[in-house]
Amino acid sequence: MFLQFAQKLFGTQNDREVKRYKKRVEAINALESTYEAMDDEGLKEAFAVLKKRVNEEKATLDSVLTDVFAIVREVSKRTTGMRHFDVQLIGGLVLHEGNIAEMKTGEGKTLVATLPVVLNAMTGKGVHVVTVNDYLAKRDAADMGKIYEFLGLSVGVIVAGLHDEALRKAQYESDITYGTNNEFGFDYLRDNMKYHAKDKAQRKHHYVIVDEVDSILIDEARTPLIISGPTNRTLDSYKRANDVAAKLTRGEIPKEGEPSNGDFTVDEKNRTIVMTEEGITRAEELFGVDNLYSMENAVLSHHLDQALKAQNLFEKDVDYVVKEGEVIIVDEFTGRLSEGRRFSEGLHQALEAKEGVAIQEESQTLADITFQNYFRMYEKLAGMTGTAQTEATEFAQIYKLNVVSIPTNVTVVREDKNDLIYKTEREKFAAVVEEIKRANVLGQPVLVGTASIEKSEHLHALLKKEKIAHAVLNAKNHEKEAQIIQNAGIKGAVTIATNMAGRGVDIKLTDEVKALGGLYIIATERHESRRIDNQLRGRAGRQGDPGQSRFYLSLEDNLLRIFGSDRIKAIMERLGIEEGESIESRMVTRAVENAQKKVENLHFESRKHLLEYDDVANQQRKTIYNFRNDLLNPEYNIEGKIEEIRLEYVAGALQRAEIFEGGLKEEYDLERLSALIQNDMGLALDAQSLKGLDYDVLLEEVTAKLKENYETKMAVVDKVQRHEIERILYLQVLDNAWREHLYQMDILKTGIGLRGYNQKDPLTEYKKESYNLFMELVERIKFESIKTLQRIRLRDEKAEEERAKMEEMIRRMEAQQNEGARLEHESASTEGAVEKKIPRNDPCPCGSGKKYKVCCGKSGPKRGILA
Repeated sequence: MFLQFAQKLFGTQNDREVKRYKKRVEAINALESTYEAMDDEGLKEAFAVLKKRVNEEKATLDSVLTDVFAIVREVSKRTTGMRHFDVQLIGGLVLHEGNIAEMKTGEGKTLVATLPVVLNAMTGKGVHVVTVNDYLAKRDAADMGKIYEFLGLSVGVIVAGLHDEALRKAQYESDITYGTNNEFGFDYLRDNMKYHAKDKAQRKHHYVIVDEVDSILIDEARTPLIISGPTNRTLDSYKRANDVAAKLTRGEIPKEGEPSNGDFTVDEKNRTIVMTEEGITRAEELFGVDNLYSMENAVLSHHLDQALKAQNLFEKDVDYVVKEGEVIIVDEFTGRLSEGRRFSEGLHQALEAKEGVAIQEESQTLADITFQNYFRMYEKLAGMTGTAQTEATEFAQIYKLNVVSIPTNVTVVREDKNDLIYKTEREKFAAVVEEIKRANVLGQPVLVGTASIEKSEHLHALLKKEKIAHAVLNAKNHEKEAQIIQNAGIKGAVTIATNMAGRGVDIKLTDEVKALGGLYIIATERHESRRIDNQLRGRAGRQGDPGQSRFYLSLEDNLLRIFGSDRIKAIMERLGIEEGESIESRMVTRAVENAQKKVENLHFESRKHLLEYDDVANQQRKTIYNFRNDLLNPEYNIEGKIEEIRLEYVAGALQRAEIFEGGLKEEYDLERLSALIQNDMGLALDAQSLKGLDYDVLLEEVTAKLKENYETKMAVVDKVQRHEIERILYLQVLDNAWREHLYQMDILKTGIGLRGYNQKDPLTEYKKESYNLFMELVERIKFESIKTLQRIRLRDEKAEEERAKMEEMIRRMEAQQNEGARLEHESASTEGAVEKKIPRNDPCPCGSGKKYKVCCGKSGPKRGILA
């Protein structure tokens, strides 16, 4: 009570904010006559002077805001014929300060955005304007582009189907870029898969305005953006490697001073396999290649290593079994079959090739990010929508965005009638059809909202039976969608729309239609979110137009069935409600709204929970992408990094050979150390020459020998070529390891909830285990990079050819990546033919009757403790 009294006396926080903005608007209005008196050239010159001052840091954006807003309004009058209302100027101020402007439908949000867009584009850092579909992006860029181009600002548009990378990059180089949330997000992920900095499309994330911000940052944020693609391993190379491995001869580990024999040796104690020089030559002959360890043959050499391990270190019916054409791991601790798990690094495929069963491959996650974490990268984030207050808490907590409700330019006169509630859905739809017929006879246009495609098709059939002409909108055809919505306000129109598609398109009414009562909104169900209901209502009553809205409900609707239908049913029975009759009660309407609030809170907690998990992955993503950017920088000291990793590797090898600082020199297992170095790095060390050395000297000596071996190999290329080879190989290792890590994180997240049964907080456990996984990732990247670099073989006479091959390989990899990549994102609030990710325990869609994880979804490098 006291709060309500205080708000009446002093006004709400929102009222005080709007009052503050109004003072700034008065200052802008005072300049209108000044800029109105200028000719076009004078107006352009005035803007150019302000822009120059900002870029020379002689003025801040805030200090020139009043003049810039006044200039933009004048330019708009001359180019588009539209003059910004005072409330639109308030909207522009809200957006510039990095807040959400809640403005009713028809208040001209598209024009509002031009004010902060021009102001923030003056710095030259780029401004992004995000829309919900390609049609709106193209339309708004074209319509508002007249203002920007008048002022000398360039405009770009990013839409699906724009595959020319140079053209795409040019759009991002523009001062202002329009596009959809999906395109911006996917471009960010694709940029972090490039091998050259010059190939990146996006610039820094400076300032963004998100149109229909509730739809994008709330509804669509439930599902992450995922780029998935093939593992870049051809199945044929597994079979070739298996055939070659079978033809190689196993030799015995030579004693000290004896020559090697055979093509490879097996150290069963350390579970390692070492190829001899004779074996490498023999393998090159069998594969028909000149250099097994050149970059273009890296896949063959890796698969040969795995094939040799599969044939010599893994035993059927001990380490694995073959069951119904599948290779299934036997858990080494329990002896049970580990169905669904697979060995990593291509080992499982090598076992499948060995056993002659079908080799399974799968697409894997190449990169992913949530909309929450993508948009939080921007230095300044702002948004606009007609419905944000119901989600104000979530915007504040997740995005640090305040919602400011801006008054309408003209008072809303739409009549929002109480809900009508029927006993059954059949009665409800019969009443809806009768009401549509009544309005249609008068010529009043009707827009009918449904909650699903199924219900829209049911209503479509009923109207067809009654021979009432109508349009149905329930698919993601945005160009057609806009046309249907634009025509929804003509006399006698009946339009069925699911979940209020067509946002961003005005429904304009003629005077004749206004005289008939304006647009009539009929909703056939309450949505789980009040916001979606408000969006539907908001289609009527724009800019002071007349209009009506009414919700038709039944006790069989999901919301009422779950929340309190028994109580309402009892009321209806007491009142003696007959077949086809309804009750109209403000009390019942409030009960329904309370049910909606409960559902909204559940969804908010769910999104918040998901974000807490993704925040963990996001920190890791930032670390990896930052290091990746370092590698793309030509000035990065990669030689120093390699030196550092080489030293770390040798220290780790000494530890694995149980050689520790302070230990007895006589007890150093130098043979084991030598075997490890040869297996990992392909370098034969003379164990005898290392005897008697102190730990520090031994560390230094082994490191020096590895460096000497490496420098000898690299001596055949010049410094520029060497830097490029090191950079590209390091990037390849990092990308492959990161993809494997993403899969491990997915598996971890899938099962972590079970920790709750053991009285442990799943989120805490996830943070702890994901940290451990990330530390393993860092170590794996270091080890694999130094191993790859140390084992590479370059030939003097082919140095230029090697470099050319490397560049061609990069181009081929990127082409395969782009061709094979699948962009996955399904909006929770829209329909469409976007492929869903099938839960692993759901029935397989192929109709086999099996679970998806053991049928069509069973392939791929699942990770386990044996991986």
